[in-house]
Amino acid sequence: MRIDKLLANMGYGTRKDVKKLLKGGIVRVNDELVKDGKVHVNPKEDSVTVQGELVEYKPFIYLIMNKPQGVISATEDMEHKTVIDLLREEHFLYEPFPVGRLDKDTEGLLLLTNDGQFSHALMSPKRHVPKTYVAEILGEVNERDIELFKQGVTLEDGYTTKPAELIINKQAQVSEITLTITEGKYHQVKRMFAAVGKKVTFLKRIKVGELVLDPTLERGAYRELTEEEYDLLTRK
Repeated sequence: MRIDKLLANMGYGTRKDVKKLLKGGIVRVNDELVKDGKVHVNPKEDSVTVQGELVEYKPFIYLIMNKPQGVISATEDMEHKTVIDLLREEHFLYEPFPVGRLDKDTEGLLLLTNDGQFSHALMSPKRHVPKTYVAEILGEVNERDIELFKQGVTLEDGYTTKPAELIINKQAQVSEITLTITEGKYHQVKRMFAAVGKKVTFLKRIKVGELVLDPTLERGAYRELTEEEYDLLTRK
């Protein structure tokens, strides 16, 4: 890994900031002065210091984002803005990717990481990690829908979903509901309601496993997971 990327990843500023640090003669690798940002280091073996302070390397990053509508869950796209475009350089340099996906018009809790094992553990169909959404539904959601969702809904392609927990928060021509599912088929929530003759007009994910969306995160904002939040997602 290049020394400038390592230092940027570890919070020493942008590449431009790091360049100034290197030129300032305060960065050493194995006690040797380094001024060239292109110098490669092995963060697991080499000792890197800035003004005598040891740089502690962390290989992985774990982010929680309140994804806004109009942004796609991808690492790059030629036409649309992606969730990666919302990241600051210090996090972008880790080359994170979304854990699963939320549709372009869906908002709410989205995790990003560069840890493939962490992502796989959360997304593996074998784990059945619950995901909870709040939604507005065009059409009056009723007790029959609750029972149908509890049994599993047959989608337009013949697939029957796993049992889901549907709670009616407001019963009206535009109903408000909370839905918890344990799988992640393409457009699943929208397709489940379409299967019972209703349409999703607003959808927001508020929970993954035991992790609840931080209510202080504005749309488009994100932060690193705390140790406690990481533990919530990784404990078996």
